[in-house]
Amino acid sequence: MSTEPQASPEKEPLKETSNGISRRTFVKGAGLAVASFYFFPRHVLGGPGFVAPSDKLNIAGIGVGGRGASVLRNMATQNIVALCDVDFGFAAKTFAEYPNAKTFKDYRVMLDKMGRDIDAVMIATPDHSHAIIALEALRRKKHLYVEKPLTYTVEEARLLTAAAKKARMITQMGNQGHSNPEGMQAVEMIRNGDIGQVSTVHAWTNRPIWPQGMPRTTQTFGMPPTLDWDLFIGPAPLRPYNPAYHPFKWRGWADYGVGALGDMGAHLLDHPNWALELGAPVSVQASCTPWGGTKEEPMVSYPLASQVTFEFAAKGNRGPVQLIWSDGGIAPARPEEMTDEEPLGDRGGGVLYLGDKGKLVHNTYGAKPRLIPVSRMQGYAPPTPTIPRIETTHEMDWVNCCKDGKRQPSSSFDYSGPLTETMLLGVIATRFPGKKLLWDAAAMKFTNLPEANQYLGRQYRVGFGLS
Repeated sequence: MSTEPQASPEKEPLKETSNGISRRTFVKGAGLAVASFYFFPRHVLGGPGFVAPSDKLNIAGIGVGGRGASVLRNMATQNIVALCDVDFGFAAKTFAEYPNAKTFKDYRVMLDKMGRDIDAVMIATPDHSHAIIALEALRRKKHLYVEKPLTYTVEEARLLTAAAKKARMITQMGNQGHSNPEGMQAVEMIRNGDIGQVSTVHAWTNRPIWPQGMPRTTQTFGMPPTLDWDLFIGPAPLRPYNPAYHPFKWRGWADYGVGALGDMGAHLLDHPNWALELGAPVSVQASCTPWGGTKEEPMVSYPLASQVTFEFAAKGNRGPVQLIWSDGGIAPARPEEMTDEEPLGDRGGGVLYLGDKGKLVHNTYGAKPRLIPVSRMQGYAPPTPTIPRIETTHEMDWVNCCKDGKRQPSSSFDYSGPLTETMLLGVIATRFPGKKLLWDAAAMKFTNLPEANQYLGRQYRVGFGLS
């Protein structure tokens, strides 16, 4: 593994001043505390709306060639001081957007060289490396934004949630629909009893929109000169470079991603989990098309389509709930109250709630909640809001929380960690199609199928572990 610094000669790490105080904006714990001589009245530095440099968060982005580029753009009013990506060619466009940021391939080198100048870290690497990077950032007392899914395994989700709480840093998972005011209204409609007691929820997606269900190719390929393949592999088993893995298509391979459920479950299971306070399931069962693989190397690529049923015990004033997840183009039966012209969800999927007094559907990310039949929406008055609305983007909500330290943002690890666990239990169930796996959340184990417990964690390649 390369340990050489990746900063370009013209982009040397920021230096300390002669009095030992770095130019970075110090964030102490969860709040902002800067040496007093860094503060000037806004009218001295600029006109109305001007954001003083001392009011900006110093952010490092890790994994910025793909999804991370979009996330960073929603934080671009801040100081983007460092960028890290294992493929400088893939990330070149993002690098050009932030010419003052130092560039690295190895996140460890970046944190070693620039740790004093970084307040917060955004992680949008492939799923398999989320946890190892996030835990290292927490050890260094950095606030964290991690794209969904939060982690690759259940054990990592449990560990990262606990570590964030202990470190008292500000955290957020990138399930943007959790900050959507329409999604909040959907939650309020369910909690208001607009469709009565909910017994069944369907969530579905058009994913995968990348290749899945195939064996690993044995063909050899030349590696792009801009790519550090060892760093891309990270904690996963070392395999030869293959363009079927990078970029983007890694989601379909079990070494690097967690498939369609891991990709979209954080969005589509979010609002049912939130509205019904589901907690951990008591069982999970899957049916699916075959995994991709061979007799010698089975289950290397996720199924083309799957359906996973989660069962949740009665809780508080609600009864038991069955949540049915579908991917690969499978959607629930259209409710008889809907006309053929009415959309069931959107092009990407949706969520359908079945209650004893009616039905409700919303699009992906919680958008456009509506009662079924749609005639019920005529003259409908939404319930009085009980969830505080977020006046900015999901990403900037995290930024603002990091700076003021008064609260955690909408999808902190306290919430998104357990949600991620539920999603990943469904992924495990696809390895045992047709079998109902009974889950003991407190003991973190399946009680009736011990062989499934091996998939709660994983082995880490030497040099890329969690410690």
